[in-house]
Amino acid sequence: MSQLILDNIDLAYSGHQVVRGLSLKLDEGRIGCLLGPSGCGKTTVLRCIAGFERIAGGEIRLGGTVVSGLGVHLPPERRRIGMVFQDYALFPHLTISDNVGFGLRGMDRAARQLRVDELLELVGLKTQGNKFPHELSGGQQQRVALARALAPRPGLLLLDEPFSNLDVELRERLSHEVRDIIKATNTTAILVTHDQHEAFAVADEIGIMHQGVIQQWDIPYNLYHRPQNRFVADFIGQGVFLPGMVLNSTQVQVEVGTLRTDVPVECIIGCSNCEQSCSVDVLLRPDDVVHDDASPMRAEVVHKAFRGADILYTLKLASGARVLSLVPSHHNHAIGERIGIRLAADHVVTFQGDEAEAGALQLVQLPG
Repeated sequence: MSQLILDNIDLAYSGHQVVRGLSLKLDEGRIGCLLGPSGCGKTTVLRCIAGFERIAGGEIRLGGTVVSGLGVHLPPERRRIGMVFQDYALFPHLTISDNVGFGLRGMDRAARQLRVDELLELVGLKTQGNKFPHELSGGQQQRVALARALAPRPGLLLLDEPFSNLDVELRERLSHEVRDIIKATNTTAILVTHDQHEAFAVADEIGIMHQGVIQQWDIPYNLYHRPQNRFVADFIGQGVFLPGMVLNSTQVQVEVGTLRTDVPVECIIGCSNCEQSCSVDVLLRPDDVVHDDASPMRAEVVHKAFRGADILYTLKLASGARVLSLVPSHHNHAIGERIGIRLAADHVVTFQGDEAEAGALQLVQLPG
């Protein structure tokens, strides 16, 4: 059952369209994410779901109930929504236990304390209940904020850039912890972030937003390997486009070699014959280009980025085109050195050209 449904919603400020015909569905117990650059409208969508903004068109349903729509606007306090903000928003004069139990004032004292203790244990702060927020680290405070949001058992949890005030290492660790906590409570949640690493670590499904529109709503694997348009391809991960030529319905030729697929290639929208040397742009990710000393195909190292276990090489081909290759760091090659490479792509993603964003080809389909 879908716990959250956004059906063709619109929102404008002073005539400027911020959200345009946006739709999504999120099933019960799933974690979704709105991911995109600053100004794309993702936080505005979160505010619409929470009830802080009135939508101009469309409908929002929570648990099958219309909460925003034509003539309907349920106030935030009646939507059974929990929220976690980037600045924690804890009450500095209250203990950690009192912060977590703040939304449980309708319960009797014993039941309230039982729920608080349960949540503090879940977030790993069992012994911290008598402390005050300033006595905890940033990561601990964010876990308190999460426990407070979960305490009333909300129908939906909204997380607005919850890790942005934390250092990189802590953000990575806490993002995994937050996912585990949300999953342990079977809570349906929506995360808003501009950081794709956070999105991949936390979410089951991700919507890539651009100019108020979801460009693609999909599982993380498909967003990376099967982007539906150029914006998604450029925004997610790293990659380059090489010019290619369709040889037949299962082969595309690029400078580095021939890419093959068992799924027929449709090189142009509506094209009925893909054996006419149609030109396409082919997306290659760093993991599609493998370092191989035995390969006759050579490329010059023009840049290298050491990443610990791996080195990300920028390689120049004979034509001057450049590709990326992620190589184990014990293969430490010098700038200017020519190294062997080969293709190791098990799928192909192509586009008609710079103008035709809708021409993405997804040649391997995954369920979900």
